[in-house]
Amino acid sequence: MKHTFLLILFLSLLPGVLAAQAKPINEEKFVTIGGIEQWVTISGEDQAKPVVLFLHGGPGSTMSQYDDAIYGSWKKDFVLVYWDQRGAGRTFGRNAPDTVTEDYWMENPLTLEQMTADGIELAEYLTKHLGKRKVTLVGTSWGSVLGARMALARPDLFSAYIGHSQVVNFYEGFGHAYNKVSTMAQNADDQESLDKLKALGPPPYEDARKEGQLMRIIKKYERQNSTPAPASWWKLASAYDNEKDANDRYNGDDYSFLYSAGHKKMGIKSMMAGVNFMSDGLRYKIPVYFIQGEADILTPKDLTKAYFDKVKAPKKEFVLVPGAAHGHNQAVVDAQYKAVKQSLIAHCNALERYLQGVTMRHRTNLFTPN
Repeated sequence: MKHTFLLILFLSLLPGVLAAQAKPINEEKFVTIGGIEQWVTISGEDQAKPVVLFLHGGPGSTMSQYDDAIYGSWKKDFVLVYWDQRGAGRTFGRNAPDTVTEDYWMENPLTLEQMTADGIELAEYLTKHLGKRKVTLVGTSWGSVLGARMALARPDLFSAYIGHSQVVNFYEGFGHAYNKVSTMAQNADDQESLDKLKALGPPPYEDARKEGQLMRIIKKYERQNSTPAPASWWKLASAYDNEKDANDRYNGDDYSFLYSAGHKKMGIKSMMAGVNFMSDGLRYKIPVYFIQGEADILTPKDLTKAYFDKVKAPKKEFVLVPGAAHGHNQAVVDAQYKAVKQSLIAHCNALERYLQGVTMRHRTNLFTPN
């Protein structure tokens, strides 16, 4: 029975196989994860196709609200899953009170441990709900923190991990970014930015507002040195283009950022404070791909490449994308697609070798006297 199941899975990953039985899937609903209802969307032209779980950045920068301009073309090859993480988007709106106060923020902490557990529980749900053994993880920025932790903790659930704008050691990277934009501002004779940087001083900060101010300067210089994504990518799907969803995204983004950055005055600890994959994230049991923007200031290529060089994995690949910074553009999405396809081909090859071994053992048993 197990061998039959693996054969069906293997065949379902091959292009063109079972095409006559293609059955589209389009689900948008709240799923109970980690004891609360969280918003999950699942879509694809054929639910037999491999599943890709996207982990958004931010941590409040949800992806489910956008039209299909970014990843819509992937639906012919994959089943795509978007998740509004705890504290973000529709998940925030479902669980937060109508009036959000500072008391609510302080009494309802977000933790990296809880959100990692949420992600693992979602992956378990997807494998059962969709009848899959594994899913492919694609994490961006903050999502790369969740993705790496999920892949390291439960490799049995995932066929591969693709980290885009991979966070390695957030505070080391943030300090590097401060120095980088200081140099860029000096070279550009950008006195306004230099004055702001001097007033801020180098990170880490105890005030989330200071982190936000530095982030704005970083984004300014990344925009100047990279190819932007088309504006059409950020068009809201009609179902999300309303006042409630807009308010939930806005408030959830503030709430999530507060716990990402930390704010000492409110007793809020940064979820990023202890992130250092150089010390506790070097051994993966699944293939790993890092998609790195050449002009990325926030998660710089030097730190990501140094981490990549030390990572041990069955297969690993570092992809440097010219013209890309920390965010998405077409070149990044193309690199992500290629990495997902390569990882699934490798997964198919591994399954084929396994099935060949099973067949040989079966034949040997048939002709071996008891």
